[in-house]
Amino acid sequence: MNVPRIFDKLIFNKKLINNVIINRVVDTQTKYLFIMSLSKMFKKNVISIIIPYHKKKNFFKETIESINKQSYKNFEVIIIYDDIDKLELEFVKKILKKSKFKKKLLVNKKIIGAGLSRNKGIKVSKGEFIAFCDADDLWNKDKLKIQLNFMKKENILFSHSNYLIIDNASKKIGNLEVPKNISYNQLIRSCDIGLSTVMISRSLTKDYLFSSLKTKEDYLLWIKLIRHLKNFKSINKDLVYWRYLKNSLSSSNFQKLGDAFKLYRYHLNFSFLFSIFCVLRLSFYALIKKTFIYFKI
Repeated sequence: MNVPRIFDKLIFNKKLINNVIINRVVDTQTKYLFIMSLSKMFKKNVISIIIPYHKKKNFFKETIESINKQSYKNFEVIIIYDDIDKLELEFVKKILKKSKFKKKLLVNKKIIGAGLSRNKGIKVSKGEFIAFCDADDLWNKDKLKIQLNFMKKENILFSHSNYLIIDNASKKIGNLEVPKNISYNQLIRSCDIGLSTVMISRSLTKDYLFSSLKTKEDYLLWIKLIRHLKNFKSINKDLVYWRYLKNSLSSSNFQKLGDAFKLYRYHLNFSFLFSIFCVLRLSFYALIKKTFIYFKI
């Protein structure tokens, strides 16, 4: 008998629990209570991994392989296909078909952006914890295990980590060590939090989700969360390989400047002049990081 495989199927299948394990239980109420308690036990510590996909064909296979290799296996993956290219959709389906983990593919009827796509993934997710990953980034094989243990030990709802920087060929070109603790005042000056390093408690998603900004949507969510949580604790380990793509949307300077202004002015309700100041300060820190911090390997 393959016990791990049976447990794996039981996590999200109450009907299987009912038919296979407790078919001898006659009392309906007892049966229901048993199903619920057993199901909750198996669902504990499930992690939902949310991955929006938009034109990442050259890197997606490697991203999925890094998730396949996770030492912690109690997770599901939700991919939100945010594109209109049907051929590329077939490619994504082919890659996912070969993967061994539980997965769900959502296909957007129109392109809505990474932030709103993540929101769709969150709404259908089942995990007690939610981890985010971009479709071109890679994970350390122990990422989930280390992060889950850290959050439970520290009793926190939000965590992130250091990360390495890689190029198109997955060659290491730099790294970023994040502060051990980040406050609200620190965060509005500069964002050192890599999206693919973040894991949060599901409880936070009841009141906090991503905005419709094309870029900075993750930065805005972190700011909202830190207002609620007061500070963020980080893991002093490189758990993620962040891919630096010069031509990607997140690397478009004009798009970043415009979205940064919207973030400060309309979402955080800063004055016009202070919003301009914050955008300039954010850009200055970004330049400092790229010039003196990122690319040192």
